[in-house]
Amino acid sequence: MKKLTVYTSVFTFSLILLSGCGLFKGEQSLEEMDKPPEEATYTNDLKDAASETSEEGKIKESADAEKGAEATTDTVERQLYLLDSNGMVVPQTVSIPKAESKAVASQVLEYLVKNGPVTELLPNGFQAVLPAGTQILGLDMKENGTLVVDVSDEFKNYEAESEEEILQAMTYTLTQFENVKKVQLWINGYEQEVMPVNGTPISKGVSRANGINIREGHSVDLMNSEAVTLYYPTQHDGNFYHVPITQHVEVEKDNVYQSIVETLVNGPTLGSNLLNVFNDGTSLTAEPTYKDGVLTLNFNENVLNSVEQASISDKVMETLVLTLTDQPGVEAVDVKVENVEQVFNESGEAYSEPVTRNTFVPTGKL
Repeated sequence: MKKLTVYTSVFTFSLILLSGCGLFKGEQSLEEMDKPPEEATYTNDLKDAASETSEEGKIKESADAEKGAEATTDTVERQLYLLDSNGMVVPQTVSIPKAESKAVASQVLEYLVKNGPVTELLPNGFQAVLPAGTQILGLDMKENGTLVVDVSDEFKNYEAESEEEILQAMTYTLTQFENVKKVQLWINGYEQEVMPVNGTPISKGVSRANGINIREGHSVDLMNSEAVTLYYPTQHDGNFYHVPITQHVEVEKDNVYQSIVETLVNGPTLGSNLLNVFNDGTSLTAEPTYKDGVLTLNFNENVLNSVEQASISDKVMETLVLTLTDQPGVEAVDVKVENVEQVFNESGEAYSEPVTRNTFVPTGKL
């Protein structure tokens, strides 16, 4: 009689579970879209459920635990846009635990939160930008390349002067994934027309075209110039990195690529902590040409750090590639030098193919 009662109870409980699942069918939140589906396991024999203490069960548990430990040690490199000691929003490449494919975007945002998992990974002088306690409630990737990001109310807890940095850090961190073109912000399930503290307009979404660390020179003719993002090298406590600066560059001969390269060669504004890594006398010998995603640059020999070895400084190449592949349509840069048949890097490896962005920073898709 007791056996009958047990099986009847189990059957009744199963019906309740199944009917409960049906109640919520079709109600999928943004948070649920970001979670990998959970796997369910079932047993048809009550005795099987009680047999986990068997030797076979112990061996399986041990193997699963070992496998889980190995999984947690898998890491992947991502770019996080953080604040440096000068208050600039800059990329830092860090190794973080490898996440499920559907959770990648949530993970990189979580690593932008103050007092979050990034804390022990921060280089000296750097800090996270999103307000402490901010939670990523959900993500929704649209077909047009717009990523909708839903965050918790804690996101609103920042000072007005930090608003631009927060927006830039989120946008640039997420658009490192090549299929993310624009970011739209929601807070606690509601779409935002403006940022919550200082009212920066964001209704149409934010992309890299909106700029980062925006600086305007006093002598630039805005009517004959174009806003571009230049990557200037700098260093702090031995940590060498590039700072993206959006500024207007005067366009000569309707060739924005030539204007960008000449601006980089001339170096950053005097008085800044940014570095000029180009040798004196470096110049282009012909106008840059673009074809099928590849931008070709022709320099004189002054661009080389060693004429005998025909080598270009790694910092020079990185500066050129990071800056120019930030331009729409440019996927790689092919550097040629007059009177030199083959160009090499500092390690003696030949640049036999055009150089892509992922040579220097991690890239990929969500």
